[in-house]
Parts: sequence; C-alpha cells; structure tokens
Amino acid sequence: MYAIVVTGGKQYKVEPGQIINVEKLDANVGDKVELGAIMVSKDGEIVCGDAVKNVVVKGEVVAQDKAKKIIVFKYKSKKNERKRQGHRQPFTAIKISEINA
Repeated sequence: MYAIVVTGGKQYKVEPGQIINVEKLDANVGDKVELGAIMVSKDGEIVCGDAVKNVVVKGEVVAQDKAKKIIVFKYKSKKNERKRQGHRQPFTAIKISEINA
C-alpha cells in the first residue's frame, strides 16, 4: 500500500515505515503530523479524486535539519565581478506510520 501526498508544493510517494524529507514544517521533533493524500494504491487498486478526500497519512517528525551546502557562484566574464554564496535548505524528516484508507 502506498499513497501520494502533497506538502510544501511538492508531491511524494510514501509507504508505511518510510522516512521522507519535506520542506520545513512548523513542528517539533516527536510531534505527530497528518498529510492529505491525493491518491492511494491498495491491493493493486488505485483510488483518487473525491474518494480519497477522507484519507489521512499519519507520521512523526524525526528531525529538523538542513540539507548539504550548495555553492552559488555568479560572475561576469572580463569584468572581474565574482560573487560566491553558500546555501543550506532547511527540511523536516518525517517517518510515515500509517495510511488510513
């Protein structure tokens, strides 16, 4: 059984027991979160649309962290203009506990 959930403007395929990294949520480590599903696959049968508006995917916040640093380097050739920046995107790690279908 798996479900497609939407959070942070992105869609994720989740299964019970899986850990996913999503855009930062306002929750503490150990908090329970509920995500809305837009599609569910149960026993090979796919259900979507109005049939899944009551389906809730439950999970627990495992960590609040930042991703690996990426380097943003901008320059203009022949002008001696160089700008170097680093960026670490914050994320929330969620362990999926159950899918109520």
